[in-house]
Amino acid sequence: MVAKLLFSILFFTGLFFVQGNPAAMAQTQSSKPAAIDFPIKRGINISHWLSQSTKRGTERKEYFTKKDVAYLAGLGFDHLRIPVDEEQLWTADGKKDQEAFGLLHQALEWCQQNKLKAIVDLHILRSHHFNEKEKPLWTQPAAQERFFQCWRDLSAELKKYPATSLAYELMNEPVADDPEDWNKLVEKAVAVVRAQEPERKIVIGSNRWQSADTFDQLRVPSNDPNIILSFHMYEPFLLTHHQASWTDIKAYKGPVNYPGQIVKKEDIKNLPEPVAKAVSSKKLYYTKEDIEAHFQKPLAVAKKYNLPLYCGEWGCLATVPEKARLQWYTDMKSVLEKHNIAWATWDYKGSFGIVDQKQTEQKEMIRILVGTQK
Repeated sequence: MVAKLLFSILFFTGLFFVQGNPAAMAQTQSSKPAAIDFPIKRGINISHWLSQSTKRGTERKEYFTKKDVAYLAGLGFDHLRIPVDEEQLWTADGKKDQEAFGLLHQALEWCQQNKLKAIVDLHILRSHHFNEKEKPLWTQPAAQERFFQCWRDLSAELKKYPATSLAYELMNEPVADDPEDWNKLVEKAVAVVRAQEPERKIVIGSNRWQSADTFDQLRVPSNDPNIILSFHMYEPFLLTHHQASWTDIKAYKGPVNYPGQIVKKEDIKNLPEPVAKAVSSKKLYYTKEDIEAHFQKPLAVAKKYNLPLYCGEWGCLATVPEKARLQWYTDMKSVLEKHNIAWATWDYKGSFGIVDQKQTEQKEMIRILVGTQK
């Protein structure tokens, strides 16, 4: 009888404590963490520095400096997307390259000094390059474990930075034959980061070059409000990658235009068959309305999960006539901001850059992007 009475007292005391304590009540109702505030709107990619570059030593150090960060902040960008490659940050035997990590830390400190947020993007792995035919990441458990270890190392190095100023992008442009291979990898990689950093913003893109077309195949981690969903936009490809040496349309040297008819039929008919076939396989007509239609899958997924949407790459080569190029940038920015999609243009000083290969500012492009000229 005494035992039953004691049990009743303890039970009702505990129940009263939970019911009378809002924090305890919330904890019992849901273990879902709160969303961290990470407001971003307009950013730019710092390409060909710690990614896709053979620069080392003094050349690498001088390519991107404190002066560059202050310049970009002054233009009106609010964040930098910083691509990093495995082969830059780690030696072949998996040891951290202290010089490269030092440069990354330096850049993040400069961002904080200039009130810029940053997204560190694990861009290329030794086991995965988005344009290579062989990608061991999808078939070799050891390669997957190496990917997870990269994130353990990055998290250990970068967790000192506030979650309100730095986000992580798991991997750039995954290209898996089976979208489930990417979904499974995402689930495990998010768990790796969350083991050390429960509240860090994690950027996750769609399979097959972060295409908007595949966005409905992405399995979004559940009960995690600190996810940012990401896609890339390089359509119409005939325009944005005109004469790009790494593409299947590189041999087409004829005219391109935007908006409307990108390449005319008469400009295709006398081409060698392989070139004509490559060109004809791409979108030949494109307008601002097509841009907006292209965004519908990412918008639907973001709405479904109540998560922010991010276009982490978009850009057009300077091989395109200036009028058409600038109109595309104008239309892209208009549609992105109409739908509250944060963005980072590709890129700062590369072949798509706001600063060209001769280090000359593209003033009209800067005006379109951030409404200022320097």
